[in-house]
Amino acid sequence: MNSARVKKFYYLMKLGREFELAAKREYMNGNIAGFLHLDIGQEAVSVGTMQAFDKGDVFTHYREHVLALARGMEPKRVMAELFGKKTGISKGKGGSMHLFEPKLDFYGGDAIVAGHLPIAVGCAYARKIQGENAGVFAIFGDGASNAGAFFESINIASAWKLPIIFFCENNYYAIGTHISWVSPFVELYNKAKNYMPTKRINGMDVCEVYNAVMEAKTHIENGLGPYFIEAETYRYEGHSMSDAGKYRSEEELEIFKRKDPIENLKKKAIELGIVDEKYFQEADAKVQNVIEEAVKFAAESPEPEDYELFEDVFCKECENALP
Repeated sequence: MNSARVKKFYYLMKLGREFELAAKREYMNGNIAGFLHLDIGQEAVSVGTMQAFDKGDVFTHYREHVLALARGMEPKRVMAELFGKKTGISKGKGGSMHLFEPKLDFYGGDAIVAGHLPIAVGCAYARKIQGENAGVFAIFGDGASNAGAFFESINIASAWKLPIIFFCENNYYAIGTHISWVSPFVELYNKAKNYMPTKRINGMDVCEVYNAVMEAKTHIENGLGPYFIEAETYRYEGHSMSDAGKYRSEEELEIFKRKDPIENLKKKAIELGIVDEKYFQEADAKVQNVIEEAVKFAAESPEPEDYELFEDVFCKECENALP
């Protein structure tokens, strides 16, 4: 742990937490429609992975707000996307589940469970045959590890030694189904250990997440093939805003809340004398201002015009490249 990195981790996790709390409020106020899947509690995974995997292609699941912010998307444009406004990162056409920014090599999120994994593998194959050093990062939940697309993807990636990190965000619940009810393994790295190097980490510790991804990134960039990481984490909210989460006990929730990634990083940094209390107060105030500006920007932004429904259907650059 060094001071600069701890400060960056804290700021981004706090930004993600407050962004999502604001999104929750705006959803309840009727300003955000459709599905809204919150990442509250899992910020260490979202921030640690994106800070470590700083180059290469990123393919995500649909719980991707904090991933997008940690990757470098502007909070204003992400919030505007949730509001369905034309100033949003996907021009108001994707909403919460489809934050897409090619300039950041961020291809999220995929609403089909495990549906993005074969696409990520194809991209890793392209990276390999083009001789590029950067690889691919694919994050998915525990539920995706039961899908056929998951097993096909790790098989091909292993057989062809592709430069891809498979990152399983294991929060134990696929909507309301506990992983122990549908999988012979609760520790999901067992599913991949015969295909590639694997590691199981504490996904509530941002430093541990960061270090694990850095190690995996070095592995794939050296041409050694794919790497699998499982991070044990926990979401405090339901699967989506329509989920009351009654399938979990209050005792279970409290156990994981005591492992809160933001508060524990702050506590540890102060105890070790790495960062003082003043920084955290200043960071909190800065985050609050950024979130207020993001909500204001989203609320005041214009709605897309009707004709925009017919735009961006095809990739013009791709059409021009065809023979």
